[in-house]
Amino acid sequence: MKIGTQNQAFFPENIKDKFNYLKEIGFEGFEIDGKFLVDHLDEVKEAIAETGLPVTTACGGYYGWIGDFIEERRLKGLADIEEILSALKEVGGKGIVVPAAWGMFTFRLPPMTSPRSIEGDRKAVTESLKFLDRVAGETGTTIYLEPLNRYQDHMINTLNDARKYIEDNQFKNVKIIADFYHMNIEEDGISEALHNNRDLVEHIHIADNHRFQPGSGSLDFKKHFEQLKNDGYDGYLTFECRVRGTNLEDEYIKAFHHIKEALN
Repeated sequence: MKIGTQNQAFFPENIKDKFNYLKEIGFEGFEIDGKFLVDHLDEVKEAIAETGLPVTTACGGYYGWIGDFIEERRLKGLADIEEILSALKEVGGKGIVVPAAWGMFTFRLPPMTSPRSIEGDRKAVTESLKFLDRVAGETGTTIYLEPLNRYQDHMINTLNDARKYIEDNQFKNVKIIADFYHMNIEEDGISEALHNNRDLVEHIHIADNHRFQPGSGSLDFKKHFEQLKNDGYDGYLTFECRVRGTNLEDEYIKAFHHIKEALN
């Protein structure tokens, strides 16, 4: 398994400086904002060539969710993601992380009544994934379908929820991304869910139980990594977390070493 990261505000702003900085810490990949990749494609290519640090995946950077309530936004999101996948192909990226939606609606807070039926939700997400499955096939990339916790999305909350979309539609280029933070809220057991979906989990986001940096909370990363090892997972563990502490840079580097140790 390799360790990757998303961007942080305290990283160098220049893309080459950023990649050199991450390599010096020991990170082995960078998960990039999709819009940044599209808008700065040549710069990103140069940074990869100069530093050898790969862009592994994209996350975000598109307007409109695949399960958006507003059709115009959903279609705009699909068009944006198609463009991002084409850019990922050019830099050798594996694929893009895609939830059904984020922050659009939850049954857990008022008004608690969705403006769309469950059947309507499923139709919108399925139509989006059918389109993206085809585009991913054409670009040699992957759609990583991400379950979010119940407070951030009402459509796909568990790995099994994501699995159902894939199996029901026999998607070839849609896989599952497992996020430890969301799983800590939604799954009966993180290791058990990873094991039960080992054939479809091909990307992982890590944060501690409260979404801050690994090692600052209560998750037993070593236990879950052992499960991944036993199941033959050899993909990326990508930091997607907030950072807290007196010195954010020091805390992030400390978290990297915490994960590195947990892998040994």
